[in-house]
Amino acid sequence: MKSFTEVPWWKPESAGTEIDRIADVIRRDYLNEGDVTTEFEEKIAKFCGTKYCIAVTSGTSALYLSLMALGIGFGDEVIVPDMTFVATANAVTMTGAKVVLIDVDRDTLTMCPVALAEAISAKTKAIIPVHVSGRPGTLLEIMEIAKNKKIPVIEDAAEALGSKFEGSYLGSFGITGIFSLSPFKTISSGQGGLIVTNDKEVAIRLAELKDQGRPVRGTGGDDSHPSIGFNFKYTNLQAAVGLAQLEEIDFRLKKQRHIHEFYRESLDNITDINLLPFDTEKGEVPLWSDAIASDRNKLVEYLEEKKIFTRRFWHPIHTHKSYLSESNEFPVSSELACQAMWLPSAYQLSDEQLNYVSKEIVKFYG
Repeated sequence: MKSFTEVPWWKPESAGTEIDRIADVIRRDYLNEGDVTTEFEEKIAKFCGTKYCIAVTSGTSALYLSLMALGIGFGDEVIVPDMTFVATANAVTMTGAKVVLIDVDRDTLTMCPVALAEAISAKTKAIIPVHVSGRPGTLLEIMEIAKNKKIPVIEDAAEALGSKFEGSYLGSFGITGIFSLSPFKTISSGQGGLIVTNDKEVAIRLAELKDQGRPVRGTGGDDSHPSIGFNFKYTNLQAAVGLAQLEEIDFRLKKQRHIHEFYRESLDNITDINLLPFDTEKGEVPLWSDAIASDRNKLVEYLEEKKIFTRRFWHPIHTHKSYLSESNEFPVSSELACQAMWLPSAYQLSDEQLNYVSKEIVKFYG
């Protein structure tokens, strides 16, 4: 079997037209947020099937501004799953609200509906389900509980751009949905975030919050600032990169589905490693192929010896010093986080490389 110099876990990829678009922005001498950003926002909203899209500086700021737009702050509680990148919790902390961590569902590693129902209190002002790797998981149950309790849902869809559920794109189910544009995402502009919503009042408030309280883009001089706002603007330079990569999204989503299906078929009979579920036939798209693996750390070390690179899952939020809690309160995340990993999922991987990865995993497990 052929070996390879290196099989990357992930490798950012340019569309090839970014330089031309950036050069056009520079020639026009307006690098700040402007008409190119507006074009990008409009195309993302159309793609996601939502009325509005607001581009901001990062996925974290997209979560923070979504919470702020709902008036959430000191004295409030926001429910967050224990299995997520720490940014989800940090965005809540930025508002002054309290992070209420809950355990995750064993089958999907997304928010556990039973734990959610038990955690809701009179102080609960928002619920943030996280679509891990682009997986909707328990979203239907979460939305039903939130509807019955009249609590807004903010979707952390940072990893889910282009992933569909029940015929609609993830991010379009809650009052807002956020996406990340950091280097390891389907579309990247280096940094950046997107907020989609169908609520006009929320969209107006988000526009104010990201631009010094102005509901519409101003002159910097004789402008009205009817409310408090900040500076979370997304530049034309970044938007030029985003627009170039958006042209590639159909190819990228197709490749993501293909990688997952290749692993699923190749590793189907190996009981020591289980790919987490995606219904790709119904439009669910894995940004990265994730799995629960026995002897994960030994497997990772073995693969690295073969120049096959993977990524271990995040540490559960409750294990970080800022959010420290007893592990027995989170039995599922505590058990599975140390077994969870992402397999090589880069767009550049050939079937020959995917076959090499699969066969080495099979070999490791005997």
